[in-house]
Amino acid sequence: MHIEPFGVEIWMNEWETRCELNLAETCVESLTIAELLTLAGRNSDELSELLSMKLTYGAIEGSDRLRAAICALYEQQTRENVIVTHGTIGANMLVHKTLVSRGDRVVAVVPTYQQHFSIPESIGADVQQLRLREEDNWLPDLDALRALVQQGTKLIAINNPNNPTGALMGRDMLEGIAEIARGADAWVLCDEVYRGTNQEGAGTGPSMADIYEKGISTASTSKAFSLAGLRLGWIAGPKAVIEAVSIHRDYDTISVGMIDDHFATMALEHAERVLQRSREITRENLAALSEWVAREPLISWVKPSAGTTALLKYELPMSSREFCVDLLKETGVMFTPGAALNMEGYVRIGFANGPDVLKEGLRRVSHFLRNRD
Repeated sequence: MHIEPFGVEIWMNEWETRCELNLAETCVESLTIAELLTLAGRNSDELSELLSMKLTYGAIEGSDRLRAAICALYEQQTRENVIVTHGTIGANMLVHKTLVSRGDRVVAVVPTYQQHFSIPESIGADVQQLRLREEDNWLPDLDALRALVQQGTKLIAINNPNNPTGALMGRDMLEGIAEIARGADAWVLCDEVYRGTNQEGAGTGPSMADIYEKGISTASTSKAFSLAGLRLGWIAGPKAVIEAVSIHRDYDTISVGMIDDHFATMALEHAERVLQRSREITRENLAALSEWVAREPLISWVKPSAGTTALLKYELPMSSREFCVDLLKETGVMFTPGAALNMEGYVRIGFANGPDVLKEGLRRVSHFLRNRD
């Protein structure tokens, strides 16, 4: 099976350990175990409970407590509608492998996480890409989507909030996508790994799994919940999908780790406290980033409405890889080149680090830009 090299992951593997200030990071500033215990109203005595834990495979689908905590993040999902995976990356892979066959039409809204078009392409699917446009504030044109979703389309793949743009589709637009999918009897896979980071209001928008009867939502503890080190995600969707996914999952997952399950349960049982911390970080940092963009004549953007990343358009006669490599070598600051996302002429910045890291990084980027103006 041939699959395209994963542009973003190759870039991160090449440079992530060689930078000083990682503004390519997409996770909200990671929690320590001590910080997680505090948010959960516990203390270090909690760790003593782990000493008697026998490190078996544990509950294959995820513990009952964990799946109940995941269900609480949704309006309509029950434990039978949820299965635990190795991160959102594992969840997405399982959904594509389970639902997509050679020759099936898959419509992927891009830019997005590369899994959502490269995996179905590797299977031999007929993958059609709907490209988001800056003039549409990086939101999909539903008429253009409708034109691509022919009768018999197997799957529509979306990412909400969107990586890399930070655009957010509200309930009305999600319902519009569901209506288009319903007309073609298509599944909708919505990668919701950044859900819970909205810049306004309560911070958590609706889920496709709750909106559409053939809607499938994937997510994890990595981005909004600041616990990427657990490598724990999930799929929420119709029971028939969960049962079908389980057949594939037996071949590449078996179960997640007992300790991962334990700490993920703790975080999700106190989800609102964890997400409140994440929203405080992302809202404060986005305000600082917005002020910085306004001061930089060579930089423009569509301000994100959610998530942890933004696309910055730069006005310099150089490729995005040249921009990012030169920036890193001269300043120690790491961005992600748009070329890794099929978005040449842009760079992606992550704005969910600690505020001091972001502000120092932006100061150095300003110096880099002034030397080229």
